[in-house]
Amino acid sequence: MNAPTEFSTLMLGVLAVLVVATVIAQMLKRKMGADNDVIENLIARINAWWGMVALLALAMLGGKAGVVILFALLSFAGLREFLTLTAKRRADHWALVISFFVILPVQYLLIWDDWYGMYSIFIPVYAFLLLPIVAALRGDTDGYLSRVAETQWGLMICVFAASHVPALLSLEIPGYEGKNVLLVAFLVVVVQLSDVLQYVWGKLAGKRKIAPRLSPSKTWEGFVGGVASACLVGAGLWWLTPFTPLEAAGMALVITLMGFFGGLVMSAIKRDKGVKDWGHLIAGHGGFIDRLDSVVFSAPIFFHLTRYFWSVT
Repeated sequence: MNAPTEFSTLMLGVLAVLVVATVIAQMLKRKMGADNDVIENLIARINAWWGMVALLALAMLGGKAGVVILFALLSFAGLREFLTLTAKRRADHWALVISFFVILPVQYLLIWDDWYGMYSIFIPVYAFLLLPIVAALRGDTDGYLSRVAETQWGLMICVFAASHVPALLSLEIPGYEGKNVLLVAFLVVVVQLSDVLQYVWGKLAGKRKIAPRLSPSKTWEGFVGGVASACLVGAGLWWLTPFTPLEAAGMALVITLMGFFGGLVMSAIKRDKGVKDWGHLIAGHGGFIDRLDSVVFSAPIFFHLTRYFWSVT
């Protein structure tokens, strides 16, 4: 089975799931009434998923260029959301300009060029050293450390970690040539499905909250049920990957756990800033970061595990 065929099969499966979910949601709406908050939230989430799946599918059909451009734009939007909630002063102007219009595009150009030795250290080394210098030259020391650290942390999450998704396309895996876009599909589908399944299991059986002050909706029952279900799905999608079914299940476990912890970390930051969502651009989902948090925390781990154990690079 070649990459286009496998991708088409996956998309047909995803579309079938969305159709079934849409029908069930509309049936529940008629039965329980249009003023039910849970049902309305579910419908908003499903509608948003239609748009996100279409956007991701178009990017993947565009190959490397489509995926790199999509995640560069998502990084820009996510970084904007993140830094909008941070404390900034006039002295941070040039540091922000450099972050958005130099560091971000350079990182993705390095990804495009497959320059692993540079894109793996460009932000955590060079950008992290440059930004404090730029900010210090302005001479404003009020809140200096927190201002610089927040910008660095935004770049680390929204740009560096997110860029590891298109970086998967650069891996050279014996016997898997021309299929790397399917690794992107596996990562996104399994991690995002884990989020959905944790939400569903939490609504169906959730009782014991994991971290009430961070994310009141996350329960142990939802976490265990969602992760276990996503691992089964990951094992079932082994044919998309260079992994065996058992290896695919193990990878699914790792990335769903990282996705869960990523959500907790980002929830902690939101609580610290006194907001519920990072934005309101995606109905039912909040902002871009609200949808990307689990992916960006799992992407670097997935990339490096694949690179060191399956790739020849």
